[in-house]
Amino acid sequence: MNRDSIIGFILIAAILIGYSLWMSPSEAELQKRKRIKDSLEYVQYQKDSARKAQMIAAEAKNKEKKQSEQSVSDSTETKKSSSANYKQLKAKYDVFANSVNGDNKSFIIETDLVKYEIKPKGGFFKQVTLKKYRTWDSLPLRLFDTSSVVFGMSFFTHNKVINTNDLYFVPVNLKSNHLKISGNDSLTFAFRLYADKGEGQYDSSKYIEYLYKIKGNDYMLDMQVNLVNMRGIIPANANILPLKWKADLLKQEKSVDRFNGSTIYYKHYKDDVDYLSESGDDEEKINTKLKWVSFKQRFFSSTIIAGDAFESGYLKVHEEKHPKNPRYLKSMSADLDLPLGFKVNSNIPLRFYFGPNKFYTLKRYGLDLERQIPIGWGFFLLAWINEYIVIPVFNFLGGLGWNYGIVILVLTLLLKLLLFPIAYKTYLSSAKMRVLKPEIDEINKKYPRKEDAMKKQQAIMELYRKAGVNPAAGCIPMLLQMPILFAMFRFFPSSIELRQQKFLWADDLSSYDSILDLPFKIPFYGDHVSLFTLLMTISTLIYTKINNQMMGQQQSMPGMKAMMYLMPIMFLGIFNNYASGLSYYYFLANVITFIQMYAFRLLIDEDKLRHQIEQNKKKPKKKSAFQKRLEEAAKQRGQVRR
Repeated sequence: MNRDSIIGFILIAAILIGYSLWMSPSEAELQKRKRIKDSLEYVQYQKDSARKAQMIAAEAKNKEKKQSEQSVSDSTETKKSSSANYKQLKAKYDVFANSVNGDNKSFIIETDLVKYEIKPKGGFFKQVTLKKYRTWDSLPLRLFDTSSVVFGMSFFTHNKVINTNDLYFVPVNLKSNHLKISGNDSLTFAFRLYADKGEGQYDSSKYIEYLYKIKGNDYMLDMQVNLVNMRGIIPANANILPLKWKADLLKQEKSVDRFNGSTIYYKHYKDDVDYLSESGDDEEKINTKLKWVSFKQRFFSSTIIAGDAFESGYLKVHEEKHPKNPRYLKSMSADLDLPLGFKVNSNIPLRFYFGPNKFYTLKRYGLDLERQIPIGWGFFLLAWINEYIVIPVFNFLGGLGWNYGIVILVLTLLLKLLLFPIAYKTYLSSAKMRVLKPEIDEINKKYPRKEDAMKKQQAIMELYRKAGVNPAAGCIPMLLQMPILFAMFRFFPSSIELRQQKFLWADDLSSYDSILDLPFKIPFYGDHVSLFTLLMTISTLIYTKINNQMMGQQQSMPGMKAMMYLMPIMFLGIFNNYASGLSYYYFLANVITFIQMYAFRLLIDEDKLRHQIEQNKKKPKKKSAFQKRLEEAAKQRGQVRR
């Protein structure tokens, strides 16, 4: 492009810009145009409003006219469409076509303990609320999600599959939608699924009935499934009636207990109680008879109990990946086979338990329901300690109205008093070992080589024999204390009595206590600092150090010493998310042990003990048969090596 062309383009651009600036209206002209535009728009708006009002009035008039004309023919058309719809429903639901639609307004039955919500569709509990309890964040404690509940029987009728959960039952003996009962009073009512007599008509002589009996002061209720004149509807050769029960459980607690998780428990007929996995998805097909099946949470359970037994069952527990309810916990389902006789009328008795997992509350029913509470049933000694010692004492102390922090303190003192003789024996044994330690060190110096390990062992055993000291005397008392320590480990996290009980800085002794919430999560530790766990760890480290000093720990065992100090650190991570009541108990036990150790130090004079050992050495010792066998075995091993 040459210079003349560039100059031409610049002149054209300048002319266009100048023209646009010259022709643009002034501010006064712009205001005048705006006023004219606004006036025209307002006039048009008034015209449109008037036209719209006229149209609305005309439409209302036409609608009124059409409604009056339609009402004349509606009755005839309704009958025709209703008849066609009934035929379609009958082709799918057979004699239960009338029960496909109905009023699903809830019925509320309220007792002293529980609030039940029953809906006609399915005729079963859609929600159960425990009135004496709240969730960890103070909401009403509902056992399961209303939208997830399935409870119904399935059977064939003229080659059509019928599921009672999809059909509407008719309430019987319920005079109101909200009823209350209290104390020893009870309420008996029923929901009936009638067979059809014709379009819009029920046959009152043929029905499936859920007959309920609810007591005012009991978590257990009775339910009887009555099949009245259903033999022609349910096949006569059917000997079982499949029942499906499903529900999504909701979170009730602040923390999850890895040793007391939510899962399905079940009892074999006249046999043991078993359960599915607590930590992950699990399912099991059981081909033998079952007495009861329970959807068990940490502190609450929903249990179905057979009058006699369920013929078999398929149980499943799983967690949904993307649940709709933010309080979702787990999904549980039970497919059970109800026994069905070849009678015109059949009665299948059932019972339901919706309530807390309190040991004596469950035990009084005599159904082994208390086996859902993990107090150490796998090892009989742990279960006996908890059932016959810890739980009775704990409940007695709790019944005095004391704070449960004080109850744990008194319980710890009583257990320590019970173990006092064992603790004394342990300390006495350690004192004897300390007295003999200089002589044992001399033996170690005398036999420094590995080849002389057998001679060194024989010399040490000879020293023990002359001194009258049993090196295992300190281990046996410790072993006797271990079952109680493990029993406490199972008891405190499973005790519903500690649930939401406050003590000092802990707002719930059944869950972790937190004095500092961290903005991040530390692997194996968590996102908070539990003070009771910290105190327990520090006191355990101090106890380990003192115990090593008092026992005269050999320097030749550095690996064992390191392990003894490492264990409390590991417990810091394990117990940080565990029940604070348990950490508090172990902390108290350590403090009381410190007091005992210093008391024993004052009571036991080591100088007198040394004098007694020296006197024992001078006395002739008769070897026991066991010692003779040990020495003979040692000599034989030495000969074989040579």
